[in-house]
Amino acid sequence: MSRPSHPYAGDGSHTTSYYAASANPAPERPTLQGDQEIDICIVGAGYSGLSTGLHLAEKGYKVAIMEGARVGWGASGRNGGQIVNGLNASLQTIKRRYGQDTATFVAGLVQEGGEIIRERVRTYDIKCDLKDKNIFTGLTAAHMRELEERMKLWESYGIKNQEMLDKVQLRAHVNSDLYAGGMIDHSGGHMHPLNLALGEAAAFEQNGGTIYEMSPVTSVDHSAARPVVKTDQGSMTCKTLVLCGNAYLGHVVPELAPRVMPVSTQVMATEPLGEDLAHELLPTDACVEDIRYILDYYRLSGDKRMLFGGGTVYGGADPRDIEAKLRRNMDKVFPQLKGIKITHAWSGNFALSFSRVPQMGRIGDNTYFAHGYSGHGVTGSHTFGRILSEAIDGDLTRFDVFADVPWYPFPGGRMLRVPYSVAGSWWYGLRDRLGI
Repeated sequence: MSRPSHPYAGDGSHTTSYYAASANPAPERPTLQGDQEIDICIVGAGYSGLSTGLHLAEKGYKVAIMEGARVGWGASGRNGGQIVNGLNASLQTIKRRYGQDTATFVAGLVQEGGEIIRERVRTYDIKCDLKDKNIFTGLTAAHMRELEERMKLWESYGIKNQEMLDKVQLRAHVNSDLYAGGMIDHSGGHMHPLNLALGEAAAFEQNGGTIYEMSPVTSVDHSAARPVVKTDQGSMTCKTLVLCGNAYLGHVVPELAPRVMPVSTQVMATEPLGEDLAHELLPTDACVEDIRYILDYYRLSGDKRMLFGGGTVYGGADPRDIEAKLRRNMDKVFPQLKGIKITHAWSGNFALSFSRVPQMGRIGDNTYFAHGYSGHGVTGSHTFGRILSEAIDGDLTRFDVFADVPWYPFPGGRMLRVPYSVAGSWWYGLRDRLGI
């Protein structure tokens, strides 16, 4: 059967990633055909859409998810696989911008996404190589002060899962000479992100949900009492619409397009390292990210490959040579890996908001949206999915807090948002290099 060409997804197949190559078996779902109706329609079968849909299906709602490609095709199936608590914007930044009450509210849910993931894995027996702990590393004394301040701030909100590591202590977790020290979050973790998405999709269907794949949305009418979503081959009329396309929604909903900017990040996978070398590099099998503005992040896969990510391309373009872009950094962290073969290298987009705070809201009376996780979408999307489901079920308490947080457009609008962001990244990268 021939597949339609998608403007953002080619023929809709998963990218040539390690995750796609090691994905659990999953069915090919049908495309949307003809004019259909449903109580709740969700656009996007990534973590936000799957989390929202599964929560609602468990409550007994009739829900359909429409996906332009395959389940987990976008960021949810390509990311670094790290369960990192918190938002991109720090609690201190949120307090300064939006007040103490909002900061206290956010602090109360920064660990919720990881808890939801673990609950889903337990309840539905999702095979996704779930492991515990993540580590933040610092390269300079300034980085170490930042980590110390972060830990103390989180402790002031009652979050006490973190522990500072000096250079010697860090070596017990990360066998690299590069770092001055770090901080371990015992409540963090990592997993195979595509297999998590596929498992959540299967759980959603077990609870009566329907997923339409290969059904890219061409237009959305959210002004009517019953929103209508159209594709090339059909339409879906619903009582409630939820937009979870994030970086890949494009310009289908003009009201949302200026709110976020697609940004690409890259990951590569080595050949299997073997038990001895893998244990030498990451003895406790925690995932790691440094705290530079343009950061490295890495971890071991279930079959002991090094999955190493980093890099940023504002606007969402794919680099010409991903391995060349990442290899130098990996060899700097782990000289032991020089000459190791790279078997997979891929790129994917996340949605960046100008404030680095994710956005949730409503357009029209019956259309909800969530997007803009700014690189922290693994946990944030699962939390936001629960909050969206609460709102649709009638409890707007948490939804209203996020919906009331103001959003800011990128300076210069869509024309200048990329050069503005590049200039900003250059400045913060310089600060990292100077250790200030």
